[in-house]
Amino acid sequence: MDFTLNDEQRMFAETAQTLFADTCTPDHWRKQMETGEARDDARWQAIVETGFTLLLLPEAVGGLGLTELDFALIAEQAGYVALPEPLVESAGVAAPMLASLAPDHEALSDPSATIAIQHPSNPFVLDADLAAAILLHKDGEAYLATPDQVTLTREQSIDPFRRLFRVDWDPAKATALGKVDWDLALDRAALFCAAQGLGLAQRAVDMAVSYAQERQQFGKAIGTYQAVKHHLASAQVAIEFARPVVVAAAADIGNCDVQARARVSHAKLVALEAAEKAARASIQVHGAMGYSWEVDVHLFLKRALALTQNWGTPNFHRSRIATRMFTQPTGPDQTFARETENA
Repeated sequence: MDFTLNDEQRMFAETAQTLFADTCTPDHWRKQMETGEARDDARWQAIVETGFTLLLLPEAVGGLGLTELDFALIAEQAGYVALPEPLVESAGVAAPMLASLAPDHEALSDPSATIAIQHPSNPFVLDADLAAAILLHKDGEAYLATPDQVTLTREQSIDPFRRLFRVDWDPAKATALGKVDWDLALDRAALFCAAQGLGLAQRAVDMAVSYAQERQQFGKAIGTYQAVKHHLASAQVAIEFARPVVVAAAADIGNCDVQARARVSHAKLVALEAAEKAARASIQVHGAMGYSWEVDVHLFLKRALALTQNWGTPNFHRSRIATRMFTQPTGPDQTFARETENA
């Protein structure tokens, strides 16, 4: 299995990095929190113009027809800035599902429209009130409704930028779409949570390194002390060990078998553990002020904790890894085995 990124993939990642760095800074977060706006329209329009909302849509419906690995690179950069907009869940999970069920739906013809998704693994729906359409589930089947056809109740999240809603709805008022592969949606979402975890973790470390280089104690930068170095080195090692796991899961997700599902679960576990570890280390490096609202690292810890419990809890993902380990052959020769070929 070749995990090497090609030039086009690197270009997408660099484009996302530049765009988010310019439009999603701490100043933008604070302005958004002060105004109470659900979305930064200028930032969202810039995202739309780059084509990021079309990455996973098939070419037949006007999309770019790219892969989960391509989108994971964008999700990682979204994690690096703790992007408030629902780019990942809309363009990475809900839109491809809708395209497979109703390719002619009008929501797919508007690149700026977001699609929300209610999944059996999640009690709440992200940004349901602003969605052009909401994918709903009942008895294994998918339904489609608009926000005015359902009852939305706002629920609080540990992450101030994750706008969650409980959705109550009547199947008689929704459009039935038929049976759907909810597992594929879960795998995609878990993978992109993992990719965001890499970005969250790296940003937390970068913030701590920057602070440690500037903060003076006893006449020296605190970054020169071994205790600080070791904390941040351990966090960086966790990121570097998680990265190939995430890339391997992204490359393998299309096989949709027990091995691919285990890779996705492994990626989500290790990437978000790295994110939490990095954020907590960063807070500790910042000292007492690290726990204050004024220091932005708390936002990255909150996002990491929120994503850890979303799209499958850690116990759920450990059980999927256990299924692969205890029902399939193991060993060095089985690293890239397939369920149907190597059982």
